[in-house]
Amino acid sequence: MPSSGEETSNPRGAPHPATDPTAAPSAPATAFDDEEDDDASASGRGFWRSVWEAIAGSEQDYTRGSLDRSILLLAVPMVLEMSMESVFAVVDIFFVARLGADAVATVGLTEGVLTLVYAVAIGLAMSTTAMVARRIGERDERGAAVAAAQAIWLGLAVSAAVAVVGLFFARDLLRLMGGSPELVAAGWGYPAVMFTTSAAIVLLFLNNAIFRGAGDAAIAMRALWLANIINIVLDPCLIFGLGPFPELGLPGAAVATAIGRGTGVLFQLWVLFSGHGRVKLSAALMRFDPAVTRRLVRLSIGGVFQFLIATASWLGLVRILAVFGSAALAGYTIAIRIIIFAILPSWGLGNAAATLVGQSLGAGKPERAERAVWRSGYYNMLFLTGLGLVFFAFARPLVGLFSDSAEVIAVGAACLRIVSIGYPVYAWGMVMVQAFNGAGDTYTPTWINFGCYWLFQIPLAYTLARSTRLDENGVFIAILTAETLLTAVTILVFRRGRWKLRQV
Repeated sequence: MPSSGEETSNPRGAPHPATDPTAAPSAPATAFDDEEDDDASASGRGFWRSVWEAIAGSEQDYTRGSLDRSILLLAVPMVLEMSMESVFAVVDIFFVARLGADAVATVGLTEGVLTLVYAVAIGLAMSTTAMVARRIGERDERGAAVAAAQAIWLGLAVSAAVAVVGLFFARDLLRLMGGSPELVAAGWGYPAVMFTTSAAIVLLFLNNAIFRGAGDAAIAMRALWLANIINIVLDPCLIFGLGPFPELGLPGAAVATAIGRGTGVLFQLWVLFSGHGRVKLSAALMRFDPAVTRRLVRLSIGGVFQFLIATASWLGLVRILAVFGSAALAGYTIAIRIIIFAILPSWGLGNAAATLVGQSLGAGKPERAERAVWRSGYYNMLFLTGLGLVFFAFARPLVGLFSDSAEVIAVGAACLRIVSIGYPVYAWGMVMVQAFNGAGDTYTPTWINFGCYWLFQIPLAYTLARSTRLDENGVFIAILTAETLLTAVTILVFRRGRWKLRQV
């Protein structure tokens, strides 16, 4: 495997001569592999100095120099960004839980439907990251800005459609998900607000995808921290009517989300149009570009379906669990929020790998891209293994922080223990999937997701929950089994190397 100094640049559209997808796969790199530095100054920098530089933010060339340093500079702000998202998920359900099991169940049912919106937003964001990263690797910053502008227009179009659905069909959505008449009557305001203000959610995803693809990870981190800190502060104020704020109950949580994330979007747009990031937008660049939009949509289709398949399968799991009552749904919702607390920071490493893959392929350095993936996966495994042990050992006390119902705690603890067993395995799968996406190969993970989730996980969950005495535990076992299978298949396909030839 050549060092980064031996890799040569390659024009867009031409396969790298060293890349042969039919060749035998190279051995996985580990944290202990050495790599020659193109940038001699990088070798003298200390770890903590690099951590501070990652948080403060600085313009870097991630296509050359120390790979470990590049991972560190990208992963630290991305992990911190996702950590704040995790904190919000836990704090939000903490306050909502004080309104009772029906309120938590309403959030769970709403998010079951919102996963479809998230799927579209994340799919668009993933394709945006891939295209922006590839253009940055090619030193085409104007092309990156044009792609970013078209992504924003697509996000606004999606948000408008979602707002119409939320405005007129909030009650119907809760009924469709199996909510009781009492739950629908009391909780319909929450999904109504969440859907009509979905532009804040969608644009927050897309704009941060632009920053990540450009390597401006610190800016993305600040935007999400700003959005979620405001959200967390407003949550109890608007739910319970603290101080001068009105008592809105459950809909107050949705209003807090809209205000917090809307503020984050305004900050993102200020950075993009003020020229403080690597991608610089202007009124001229915001004009509709059919050619770029078609390319972005074509790339996005695979990403959207990839996440629709994955997240819609969670919607199916919620529907299976609904037959066991509000306590089972509440326990599952709390457990999933705690699981996300670990999984989202882990996505930070996956996002770092995606950026490195996209920029390295744009610079004609596929071997550097591959090494980045194996190293990121190794670090992710270490991170999630430690968290998995903690969650398994302290499952009941953790769920007990959010509910005092014995039945809810029992279900939530069982879910937490069973799913967390697979954390070391999930770590590799998460990074590998993001590597495909960063390369612009969105269709391979789509087919893998379809097979592992819809052809395997959903039938297995239904069978174990309804045809055995496992009840809701059967759903949790199905999650563990399907995620393990997905990781194994993804690694096997990744080692074939065809993703290195994908054009964006």
